[in-house]
Amino acid sequence: MVLNLTAGMGGDMVFGSPEAPLPLNEKGTDMGGATNRMEHVRQCLPEICTLDCGTMNFAEADYVMTNTPGMLRAMGGMMTALGVKPEIEAFDTGHLWFAKQLVEEKVLNPDALVQLCMGVPWGAPDDLNTFMAMVNNVPSTWNWSAFSIGRNQMAYAAAAVLAGGNVRVGLEDNLWLDKGVLATNAQLVERAASIVTNLGARILGPEEVRKKLNLTKRAPIAQTLA
Repeated sequence: MVLNLTAGMGGDMVFGSPEAPLPLNEKGTDMGGATNRMEHVRQCLPEICTLDCGTMNFAEADYVMTNTPGMLRAMGGMMTALGVKPEIEAFDTGHLWFAKQLVEEKVLNPDALVQLCMGVPWGAPDDLNTFMAMVNNVPSTWNWSAFSIGRNQMAYAAAAVLAGGNVRVGLEDNLWLDKGVLATNAQLVERAASIVTNLGARILGPEEVRKKLNLTKRAPIAQTLA
């Protein structure tokens, strides 16, 4: 098991109505500064930490997932300084473009890890042409994986393998094992693993993953404090 957290908390902005967007709607808005958004990462020191590499409209009418260039430079630099691997989440090609800029500026290390997020309204749609445009924009020295949400989760597990990448599945992206059958994380992982192996690829163990991604192995924080 590789420890992973997200720095996404503290980036939600909910505006008022289209005719009166300000002041912000306090219900749902939790926008905080970079240090505040990174505090749980500093305390827990996971092996990987999500860095959503851009701002986007996120499904609801007046909700914006907010990650400004300045905010991303600050949080990405903190992750690098802490020795926590950023998992860049790219919801569109522009997010990849900025992630490459962060590497060029040495905010992030050159052996970057990126997650291609498909089918999340209103980011990159999960058609294969868009998916391959994303894949073709990933630098050859980076590691990448991809996913889609809902009923397309397993289809994109296969697509990621066929395109030469890695796989992400889990309840964050899809609740169902089959129509009308709620899943567990273990069941989704088992199904994805069978897809991977049936396509002729193999599943890496935790130590192989750490070596491939150049991760620093850390015990869960509760064990560290015990």
